[in-house]
Parts: sequence; structure tokens; C-alpha cells
Amino acid sequence: QLPLVDSGGGLVQPGGSLRLSCTASGFTLADYAVGWFRQAPGKEREQVICISRGDYITYAPDSNRGRFTISRDSAKNTAYLQMTSLKPEDSGVYACAKGPRMYGCTADQSEFSSWGQGTQVYVSS
Repeated sequence: QLPLVDSGGGLVQPGGSLRLSCTASGFTLADYAVGWFRQAPGKEREQVICISRGDYITYAPDSNRGRFTISRDSAKNTAYLQMTSLKPEDSGVYACAKGPRMYGCTADQSEFSSWGQGTQVYVSS
């Protein structure tokens, strides 16, 4: 089993909502920053949102502010990505990963590790 397993993807209509989960095994997820990343077809993987070890949230890109939220449930050792008002351009493979930063997430993907396997999100009518 992978250290991080992400799930919850699927097909959703534009304007709909979806919640992705990122469950850790073998370590305490609250001890790490958690980033969610998206790779759309034909594009490079990008960070869409991240929560630091100190619970500071980084939103990227700006267009996701107010639509994407990230949270953690320590009891379940799980992080979540709540997506609302979904648009077709939100489609892609979403994966979570852990990072080291306390007071702000880094944009350097090389600092992240234990990547989840990825879960497909497809926003279409």
C-alpha cells in the first residue's frame, strides 16, 4: 500500500461539487504539509492548493480561491480537497503529496514526496 492514497474522483457536471480524500498510512499526516496537484491532459502538473504543517493555506492558481478548500482530519489521518463550482478546465488527474514546510507551502514539487496514485476528475455535461 502506498503511504498516501487519494480517492474520490469521478465524473461531475459543471457547477457541481466533489470531495477528494488523501489518506496516510504508516505516518502521521498532520506532521507534514499536504499539497493537492492536478495534471490536465497535455499540461504539466501544477499545485492547486496546499496546507502547511502550521495550517497555512496556499491557493494556486488564484482562480481556485473560493472554489477549492483543503482540510485535515487528524482522527482519520486524512486530508481533503473540497471542490465546488467545478468547471471543465478543472478536469485532470489529482494527486496528493506531503511536504516539509511549516509556515507556507513551497511551489517546488521536488520537496514533496509520497505521491498518491492519482484520482481522475472529469467535469463535463
